[in-house]
Amino acid sequence: MRVVAGTRKGTTLKSIAGSETRPTSDKVKESLFNMIGPYFDGGVVAELFGGSGSLSIESLSRGTEKAYIFEKNPRACSVIRENVAKCRLEESVEIVKADARNAVKTLQARDVDIDLLFIDPPYAEVKYYELAEAFVAAGLLSESAIIVCEHEKQLTLPEQFGPYVKTKNPIYGNIAISIYMK
Repeated sequence: MRVVAGTRKGTTLKSIAGSETRPTSDKVKESLFNMIGPYFDGGVVAELFGGSGSLSIESLSRGTEKAYIFEKNPRACSVIRENVAKCRLEESVEIVKADARNAVKTLQARDVDIDLLFIDPPYAEVKYYELAEAFVAAGLLSESAIIVCEHEKQLTLPEQFGPYVKTKNPIYGNIAISIYMK
């Protein structure tokens, strides 16, 4: 796994061994960012199931300014810290060792508007996609925000979360990506 493009292009990233996390493959990541960017002029990212932090790191490499990465697994948090340090992005990343369900409250306390929201929970945990609706209801998303949900291709997510409408739903093998925009 590596950073695909931008200022940190080619930097290899670690992930924890085993099946506790499921990193987004480079091929899927490259395709995803080509659909939503591919480059950004500032902005704030929230990654709700950090794993390795690769989606936030990719976003920062492509021009976003700040990332909040939520991860409750201590081993994964250590890997995220290592990846962030390797990419020299410590000033731009806040790693929050907490369950993703605490993200709304945490980010409300920091009074931030999220421009790019990544929701990529363990595939068996369908309930976590409701967090997109919680972000909308809390007013945490900017006017031009993009919500990206990674899920099993068999799962059909809602057509919209508040005013954010599903605009794309590509499938890569067993993985689907649902992209929402206003």
